[in-house]
Amino acid sequence: MENDFSASEIVDLEKKLRYISGIIKQNGRKILNNYPITSPQFVALQWLVEEGDLTIGELSNKISLAFSTTTDLVDRMEKNDLVERVKDTRDRRVVRIHVLEKGSTIIQEVIEKRQDFLGAVLEGFTEEEAGSLNELLGLLYKEMEKIQKK
Repeated sequence: MENDFSASEIVDLEKKLRYISGIIKQNGRKILNNYPITSPQFVALQWLVEEGDLTIGELSNKISLAFSTTTDLVDRMEKNDLVERVKDTRDRRVVRIHVLEKGSTIIQEVIEKRQDFLGAVLEGFTEEEAGSLNELLGLLYKEMEKIQKK
């Protein structure tokens, strides 16, 4: 399937996606102001909740931060009882980062508030428009994943 998008259509689409991403980040920061975590900690916790226990190296790759920066981030989260370091059950030389209840609760609450925001935005959409948007965003994500893996 090949489409002939004009350069101006691509510029327009990139700009809209950038603006949408900016609004989501801005709203996310507002929500995080009510919690004792930073944006990078939220991102790290989110990966840990979604993927399960990860090593510092795995987490570092997921959040695109240097190993040493990720170690500092985990140290601060551990100090705030958001995560703990645990020995891997299969290889005791490996240490994994495990999310504690406080960290899970924060992620759950913040995501619910983000979903509430999106729900408020979608109130202006018909059911069909919201369904089409969801379907097209799914397609966009799938194609981005394909290109990114090349």
